Amino acid sequence: MDDALAIVGARRTSNNRARACLLTGLLAALAVPGGVALAAYSGRVDLLHASAAIPVAIVLGLAAIALARGARRDCAMTLGRVGGLGLARAGSILGAFGLYLAAMALLSIGFFGLLLLFD
Repeated sequence: MDDALAIVGARRTSNNRARACLLTGLLAALAVPGGVALAAYSGRVDLLHASAAIPVAIVLGLAAIALARGARRDCAMTLGRVGGLGLARAGSILGAFGLYLAAMALLSIGFFGLLLLFD
């Protein structure tokens, strides 16, 4: 009887992959706007050089999505005892948003290059 009560009252353990997923997703979503802000407020970096944040956002976004898959798998394998399903979902969404911002930045750099080519 005591074992059944101990199982019911057991606390959830932390899902470290879900936390890492949220952190990398947040960094992916902030990489491109951070590069643009650095170009806007710094005299040493111009907007074209701030495009170095695009591959950073791509790598972090893909890592966040991969970590989210692992975190959701861990949660499913432990029947929800690990927890972190909401963190994994939020990290996956932020990682996808970071990939979206990187794709839009790539398109804008490409069109800027075409404008310079035909100028």
